[in-house]
Amino acid sequence: YNVVLLIEIRKKMLNNEQVTFYNDEGYLIVNNAIDKMQIESIIDEYNSALSANYENWYQQKLVNINGKNLSFWDKIEIAKKNNIEWFQPLDISLPHEDINEETPFHFGPETFSLLTNPKILDVAESLLGSEITSNPIQHVRIKPPEKEVDKNEARAHITSTAWHQDRGVTLDEADQTNMITVWVAITDATIENGCLQVVPRAHHKMLPHCPQRQTAIADDFISSEKATALEVEAGSVIIIHPLTPHSSLPNISNEYRWSFDLRYNVTGQATGRSHFPEFIARSRSSPNKELRDWQEWKKMWEDCRYKLAHSPHIEQHRWQADSPYCA
Repeated sequence: YNVVLLIEIRKKMLNNEQVTFYNDEGYLIVNNAIDKMQIESIIDEYNSALSANYENWYQQKLVNINGKNLSFWDKIEIAKKNNIEWFQPLDISLPHEDINEETPFHFGPETFSLLTNPKILDVAESLLGSEITSNPIQHVRIKPPEKEVDKNEARAHITSTAWHQDRGVTLDEADQTNMITVWVAITDATIENGCLQVVPRAHHKMLPHCPQRQTAIADDFISSEKATALEVEAGSVIIIHPLTPHSSLPNISNEYRWSFDLRYNVTGQATGRSHFPEFIARSRSSPNKELRDWQEWKKMWEDCRYKLAHSPHIEQHRWQADSPYCA
């Protein structure tokens, strides 16, 4: 039985060629990792979440158009035009600062199913081993056309993302943590609508970052002319090494681009944001330790929100504006 199980597990994992590509290049595309049915379920869940928020805005007279016959994108457009904070209620994390007991976020069963998707965990197991923690540095990214983004909007989850390394946006407690980023395309990602771009084979050391409009690699430490754009279809995932420099292109299309930014690390190692809740997503040695209840996941974040709302501010980034490379 154990031999059969081991063979079955190996069938699901990345092959040697894929692992070698990831190790050499610092990234890997896995096409069709998420099936269309799950994508549709996530979209339905988000549509319901946004509809509930929109109804509240309508009842509060923050918007004056009934949402009954509006699409998901129509509701976001109306919220934007009325200067309503539409993004944070859809995000799967807490914001950097100004957290209170009512700070909204979205934690639902379909989103939890994405974080614990067996195919994603199979990929993670190929690169991290069999004890895998869901790292709390995670976001949904719903990016409007760049021409429609407020000039003061700096959040990388909405506007184009500056060049950075994912280890660079953790606290230094995680500098020795073995982690990966799994970038999940909910809609097609193209050059026109602002797909990711990476600098291949540049994932061998931490580069200095600066608190610019976003936390970004310091000027003169990135060669963007060496970048490779990563166009992928909905349902595909991009695996990114924590030291791979990457950014997103601006969305110059007329449509939204939607993705999730998930992270996983070896269980027992620091997440880089220890004040946010982590959970064991896979454990071959102790399967009973795996979190399988989405409501428990949600409660962990609700408890975290309450604690942080009544605690001194905790910085989420390590970089200082007066450091030598940032002056």
